Parts: sequence; C-alpha cells; structure tokens
Amino acid sequence: MLRYLLNFVFPPRCAGCGERLPIEADERICSICLGKIERLNEPLCAVCGIPIAAASEWCERCAASPPHFSRARAVTAYRDGAGHNSSVVGSIIRRHKYGLDQSLGRALAECLGAELPLDCAGYDLVIPVPLHRSRLRWRGFNQAAMLGRAVARRIERPIDATNLARVRATPPQTARTRRGRRENMRNAFAVSRPARVANRSVLLVDDVMTTGATADECARVLLHAGARRVDVLTLARVL
Repeated sequence: MLRYLLNFVFPPRCAGCGERLPIEADERICSICLGKIERLNEPLCAVCGIPIAAASEWCERCAASPPHFSRARAVTAYRDGAGHNSSVVGSIIRRHKYGLDQSLGRALAECLGAELPLDCAGYDLVIPVPLHRSRLRWRGFNQAAMLGRAVARRIERPIDATNLARVRATPPQTARTRRGRRENMRNAFAVSRPARVANRSVLLVDDVMTTGATADECARVLLHAGARRVDVLTLARVL
C-alpha cells in the first residue's frame, strides 16, 4: 500500500528511457529497456571473459600475463553512444556514478537480469571493490557496494564491504594504458582482517571492468590475505 501511495504521488519513470511506469510497478526499468541489454555470450576468454574467436580458450592478454583472479564475467558490454544496444546500462551507470543519483542503484541491480553470468553456488563471500574515503565522501555512496548487496541477496551469501579497503587515493584511470592502469593500482588496496577471507572463495563485484587492472590488484591482495579463490562479476565490460 505504501509503495502504491508513493507511486501515486511521485509517478515512477523508467531509469533507462524515462517513460512512465505503471502506478503499481515495483521495478525501476521497463521491459523494453531490459530487452535492449545485449548480454555477452560465448565464446569468451576462459579467464577475463572478453569475447574471443571460437577456436581460442584464453585471450592474448591472459595467455601472456594471467591475472590473479580465476575468472571474470560481465553481464553486458559498456559502450558510449546513443542507439547502441548496451547504451541503456551505460547511461544509467554514468548518471548513477557521476550524477550522484543513488536511486539508480536499484535499476542497475535489475539490469543484472534473471541469470547471473557466473555459477555462484561455490562462493563463500561477496566483496565489492572499495572506494577511497575521499572519493566516498564526495560521492556519498559506493556504487560497487550497492550492486554487491544485490548480488549477495541474489545468491544468498554474506557481503563484507569493509574488510577490503582502498588505502591509497589513485589518480583517475581514464586515458591510461593497460600497463599504466596496473601501475596506478599497485599497493592501492589492503585487507584489514585476513581471517575473514582465509581459505574462502570470494566473489568480487564491481560495476564496470575496463582492462581488469583494479580487479587484478584486488584479487592479488585477497589471495595474499589467504583467500582460496577470487572471481569477478561486473555489470558491464568495456570492449
């Protein structure tokens, strides 16, 4: 009843296209926009999840320099530009992170779809990629933590949003090369309570993966703290 009254006073609109949603709607994104989200399908690199030729198993980057995480998967591609199938997710992510609109976190969780791109039965713990405290103060929320909570509820696993911390404020990754991104992330994270991750299988969650440098450094630190395995789940992947 409360939701109905709130929707009556503040008519809900789709986070993707802005069209009015039914007054009884519990969703924050319409079925048409959900249908425009192009999911990444096989063949994908067995490690990082980037699309590859059918005859290959690993992409060239993973074959040359394997990351510390065992497997990474994303729901969809991240590309800029109106009219592209994945622009729905890209638009919501940009408005969520840079427009500081916390209400869009629920819409992004809905963009995960009915099935996650990883078999999540074997994980013990969900850990979101952290923000540095200065960035967290500016933004007011950690978008990865909001998405991580939705994933944790979905797979019925606990979430630990405080153990992995970003201890060094890193300059923006934009316009950096892959090598530059890895160097920028070096020693940027730390685990405060290793016992929480010791011998546990961890699902690391973030909104977007670009080169994988951030996820790789997080995985390295978690493994060093005693984690048995680290896999990565992101909503979108830059191709």
